[in-house]
Amino acid sequence: MLNYAVEHRKAVDIVTQRRDLGLREFELSDEEWDIAGQLRDILKDATLFFSHSTPNLATVIPAMDFIHDELTSYSCNPKYLPAIQAAVSLANKTLNRYYELTDTSKVY
Repeated sequence: MLNYAVEHRKAVDIVTQRRDLGLREFELSDEEWDIAGQLRDILKDATLFFSHSTPNLATVIPAMDFIHDELTSYSCNPKYLPAIQAAVSLANKTLNRYYELTDTSKVY
């Protein structure tokens, strides 16, 4: 859905600018469109990663390691806006919290 909106930005802008439709509150600024585009790129990478195979218990830790590395890379990359870097850092914190829980799991 985000990919579709970014690809059809002109149409979305036209629709949200029409006062008679009552959608002006949903109109995005240029910065918000930039954030949407960067977020789409990051989510696209994650979607592709998880769509390659069926997850199973043996792949959880390697997948978490991969995600951690990617999130760390995104959070330090100056090409991403500060809002994206902050969001990715928070996601990485959440991932680390789950990673720590695997230490107490009897499965691992």
